[in-house]
Order: sequence, then structure tokens, then C-alpha cells
Amino acid sequence: MVVPTRGRNKESPPLKPGQQQHQSPGASPRSGRGRPPHSPGRQVPGGARAMRKGGGGRRGARSDPQRPCREGPAAEGERDALGRGPLRLLHVCRDQLRVFVDDRKAFIIKSDSKMWLTFLLAAFAGVLHWCHITTLFENDRHFSHLSTLEREMAFRTEMGLYYSYFKIIIEAPSFWNGVWAIMNDRLTEYPLVINTLQRFNLYPEVVLASWYRIYTAIMDFLGVPTKTCWTVNRGKGLSPVESCEGLGDPASFYVAVIFLLNGLMMSLFFIYGTYLSGSRLGGLVTVMCFFFNHGECTRVMWTPPLRESFSYPFLVLQMLLLTYILRIPNINTGSLIALCVSNIFFMLPWQFAQFVLLTQIASLFAVYIMGYIDSSKLQKILSAHMVSLVVCFILMFGNSMLLTSYYAASLVVIWVIEGCAWLFGTVTLKYLTSLAFGIADDAHIGNILKSKFIGYKDFDTLMYTCAAEFDFMEKETPVRYTKTLLLPVVLVVFGVIIKRAIKYLMWALSQAGQYEREERFNHGELVYHALQLLAYSVLAILIMRLKLFLTPHLCVMASLVCSKQLFGWLFCKIQPKTLVFAILALMAIEGSANLQTQWNIMGEFSNLPQEELLEWIKVNTRQDAVFAGAMPTMASVKLSTLRPIVNHPHYEDAGLRARTKVVYSMYSRKPAKEVKRELIKLGVNYYILEESLCVSRKKPGCSMPEIWDVEDPANSGKIPLCTLMSKDSRPYFITVFENSNYRVLKALKE
Repeated sequence: MVVPTRGRNKESPPLKPGQQQHQSPGASPRSGRGRPPHSPGRQVPGGARAMRKGGGGRRGARSDPQRPCREGPAAEGERDALGRGPLRLLHVCRDQLRVFVDDRKAFIIKSDSKMWLTFLLAAFAGVLHWCHITTLFENDRHFSHLSTLEREMAFRTEMGLYYSYFKIIIEAPSFWNGVWAIMNDRLTEYPLVINTLQRFNLYPEVVLASWYRIYTAIMDFLGVPTKTCWTVNRGKGLSPVESCEGLGDPASFYVAVIFLLNGLMMSLFFIYGTYLSGSRLGGLVTVMCFFFNHGECTRVMWTPPLRESFSYPFLVLQMLLLTYILRIPNINTGSLIALCVSNIFFMLPWQFAQFVLLTQIASLFAVYIMGYIDSSKLQKILSAHMVSLVVCFILMFGNSMLLTSYYAASLVVIWVIEGCAWLFGTVTLKYLTSLAFGIADDAHIGNILKSKFIGYKDFDTLMYTCAAEFDFMEKETPVRYTKTLLLPVVLVVFGVIIKRAIKYLMWALSQAGQYEREERFNHGELVYHALQLLAYSVLAILIMRLKLFLTPHLCVMASLVCSKQLFGWLFCKIQPKTLVFAILALMAIEGSANLQTQWNIMGEFSNLPQEELLEWIKVNTRQDAVFAGAMPTMASVKLSTLRPIVNHPHYEDAGLRARTKVVYSMYSRKPAKEVKRELIKLGVNYYILEESLCVSRKKPGCSMPEIWDVEDPANSGKIPLCTLMSKDSRPYFITVFENSNYRVLKALKE
């Protein structure tokens, strides 16, 4: 029979009978409970402690320091009991122990019921998000009906590069053979042999490949089919293709794990909002704000293999743990270990993580300067950061970019310097370490920032800033925040926190009593979140892509509308539930429209010109033929044809940037002879020319010939070489393949 699909038909019987496997998202991890600073409570009969009113609202048992003696009637009674013999003493101890146990048992049962309800709601939020992003991805790509080649082409640019290493490991004779292959890679930067684990943050692919091999091995041993394959009729005179569904299909397994991880992330957001605000309503506000602003919060549903998809969930966990550490008066070793581990899991998958952690260190330093945390707590947190940095340095096989980063420099400087010297010391130490190690891999980051403030331009900088995601934040973004009421709510919360912070600073500068000063230390974690919000806002304004940090943090900050610490005075006049549900109802007006817009996206991936190109390469070129071309296309060539390439989209390496400049000189106005000579030096056999890159112009000054005019003003005004090659590639190249999008030029050896 024929199963109707969007533009495609699946015919049965299947080529390989089986059934689709399903996975359910895992349970969310537990989070710790905060404890209020120690203060003596009133002693009541039976040994129970009366809670002092007006506190921070955070629960947690804390024992009193033992006292050498007590005076008064109770003490007299105990001395009498001691004088009446051991039997009477046992009775007294038994009665006191029974009261203590009964009191604590009631607290534990009550706490556990609330805790498990929180975890249950968090799990529901996680499942909801997993379903949402899975549906959006399928609706956009029709991924379940694509062939293996089409699925690989759907992973464009960096995504295809990262996925190629997952593919290498699962197709290798053994797991360790696959790991060895990516650690001694000869295909990615021909003719160099590079350790891609050191260069490309590929631990997610290593872990997923091991899971995939274990999963398929177990299913094969049990005789359980892991995928179902069909013949898909694509229509329009195209040849049918085989399409497989189920977790036994590598691409399906790969994206399924990513979506499960990001479903778990939503569970963490619920717990985070609940813990920060002290109310499950806060967790609800965080989750609903995330959904209502989903397109501004994440892009995992469109680009699953990007590094942020693996890394960002661990930043959420890390900030939750940091909130707990800032809230409790005494840090325990377990909390620091958990913080260190979450740092490692955040940094290992993503080269940009160090810059995010730099903003965190800056915010914590400001909190310390304001007096909300003491030097002992700051040093313990910094120690966890330092240990995690060293561990990542080791696991990344001595990636020098970590040790010469602004993040590493700031950790060292804060450890030994205080005050305004921190910024100067960080920049100076970063410069000196980079100079000492000869590292320029992250020099482009400084150049991008220079371009934002003083209009600096060079080839590498323009390659970034001409892309929309590296431009300034769109003017429409704050408008969208405002329409969902996210921005107004957070501004109110932020204003209240700043007001409290100013009051604290005034008390700190005055002769206020120690009791009052201790009370205001309870708000240290809130001040940190406000400062972190400022840091994320600056990043997002400068680089639009970084609003993926700002928007989720806005959602977390919105949870504080439920905080009794900030709005206890208001909750005396109006029920918190009434206020929260009224706000959510107003948010839902625009938020539901945003969700409906996402649900209405229906598409089907197809790239016939690139499919023709890749099929031609497989059939008509040698296995060791070397290719050069645009970075996104090179990732697809490496992934689908396994041919050596000389450049790729992972641009965070100084040597690779130099290679890319040579490759992109085809779009300059340089003479063909000079360009060919440089390509031959790299060992290039074939060049894939894309005419669209020669003529496309995203904004003024951003076409490839215009970018080259900045780098090579001597040839400005000449006809671009790519235009000449499109008309006639001789005498330095010959055209061996051509379609509507691509032209393959073979470099003629002299």
C-alpha cells in the first residue's frame, strides 16, 4: 500500500522489517535546598524551635552550636534527673528524642511531598518541551521521510562537520578505532594530520557514538529490530530513495538524544525558577515565559548538532548550583564538586563557553565588591572554576586556547588582585599569556569587539559581522519581549533588586547593626542574577546570536515576581496565585500567537543541486581527491563523500582562518594565476565555485568582492575572479561539473 506524505510516498512492505524504538526523557536531577543564616530561635517546650517571622522564607534544618551549660529551670531539672539515677535519665532522653523525631518526621514528610511534586511538575515540563521541539523539527524538515544523504545534507555548515565525526566512529571496525581515527584525522585540513578532539569540542559525538554502538549491539543480541526502512517516492521525476525510521538510524538517534537533553533542560528551568523564587509558581512562570518566547530562547529545533545544544543545558544546571552556593551560609564540599563537574560539562562541548563563564566571574566579583559574599566563599567558587578549567585543558589534550583565554586570566587576577585593577589585569595577563604561548586562535574575538566600537574591519572580522547572527541585536527583539510582557515584568523585578542593593550599600557604609547587615546578605544571589542579566544584555546587544543567553535568563528572572523576599508586601494585599495567573493570562495573548506561528511552519528539506554535486563527486573523483570551496559546502563534502578538504566552518583557529582566506581568494579580484598557485600549495585538486557567493549581498559592504576590497585595496575596481571563472575557467582551471548552483573547477598542474 502507499502511505501519503507531504510530497512523498512510502511503499510497503518495508525493505528491512522492524519497529521504531522510543525513548522517554530521563528524570531531572535533584537540587539542593538553601538554608538561612544561623540565628538563635526561641526555645519552646519539647525542644522544638519556633521560626522567627520576617525571614527569607528558605527552609532548612540547622543545628545550634553546643553550649557548655544552660541555666534556668530546665537545666535544674536535668541535674535532678542525673541525681536520681540512670533509669530516670534514660526516660528523659527517650521523651526528648521522641519529640525531636516526631517533629523532624513531620517536617521531612511535608518537605518530601513538596519536593516530589516539584520534580513531577518539572518532569512534565521536560516532556512537554521534548515533544515541542521534536514536532517543530519534523514539521520543518520532514526528517523521518528523508534519505540518508538528504539527512546528512540537512546538517549544514558546522553541523555537518560535527556529525561527520559521529559517523566515522560508528562506522569504524570498533569504537576505539573510530576514536583513534578522529584523533589522527587526515581529511579535515589536508595535508595536515590533526587531533579533532583537541580542536573541535567533539566529546558529545564520542559519547553519543559509544551509546549508539552499545544500543545497537544490545538490540542485535536480543534480536530486536531498531529501524524500519521504506522506499520513498519523491515525485517530480526524481528517483526513489530508501528512508529508515527508528533509533537504529544514526541521524535519528543523534537528534533524538539532543532533543531528550533539551527536554531535560526545561525540567531544570522549572526547578531553577522554583528554587530561586521560593515558589512553584516561579517555576511555572519561567517555563511559560520560555515557551511564549521560544523562538528567542533557543534554536535547537532548527540546528540540533550545534555546540550550544549540548552545552547550554549544563549552564542551566551550573547556575542553579551557583544560586544554591550563594544562598547557603556555609559551602559544603559536595556543592563545590557538583559546580566543578557542571562547569566541565558546560565547557567541554563548546568553545564559546569560556566567554560566558568570564561574565559570570565578573558578576561574582561585583557581588563580592558590594559585600554580599565574603572572600572565603569567592575563593572557593574560583577554586572550582580553576579545577574545572585544568580538567578541560587536560581532556582537550592541552588546548592552549583555554589557558590563554580571558576567562583563565580573570580567574588568576581576581585571586590576587581586587578592585578596578581586575579589568586591567585580565586584559594584560591575557595578552602576555597569548604572546608567551604564541596563540592567536581567539584574536578574532577581540577584533569583533573592536569592530562594534570603533568600526575596525579586516577579512576575518567581516566574515563574522556580515552574518546576521553576529550583527547587533535587531530593534524588533525588545519589541517582541515587550509584547509578551517578559521585558516589563523583568524590569520591575530588576528595579526592586537594585533598590534593595542600594539600601544595602547605604547600610554597609553606615553604622548599622550587625543583625541588619546579616539580613541583607540573604539577597546576594538575587544581586548576582541582576548583574548577570546586565552582562548577558551587553553581549546580546553587541552580538545578536548571544540573545540565546539573554532570553532564557530573562525567563528565570521573571520567576522572581513570585518571590516573597521581593514582593512580600504586595502579597499581603493580593494572593500570589491571582497575580501570577493574571500575568500569565496577559502573556499568553501574544505568547500563544508565537507558538501558533511555530506550529504552522511546514516544510520538507530538499537540495537537489547539492545532491547532484555530491553524487558526482562519489562517482567521478578518486577517494584521495582534495577539495576546496565555501565553508558550508566543504562540511557536506567531507561528511557525505569522505573526500579530503582543506578548509571547513570551524573558524576558531588562526591557521584555519589563513587557509580559508586563501580558498576565498577565488571571490577576490586577484589574478587567476596567483590564486591557482596558492591553491596548489595547499594540495587542492578541485575547487567548488558557487556563483551565489560572488553576487549575493546581505547588506552594503558584505558581498565577497567588497570584503576583499577591504583586505586587498590594490586590486579594487577589477572584475571579480569568480565572475571570470563562471564565464571561462581556462587556462588555469577546467570545468568538469556544472549545475544551477555549483561549478567544479579542476586545477591544472603546471
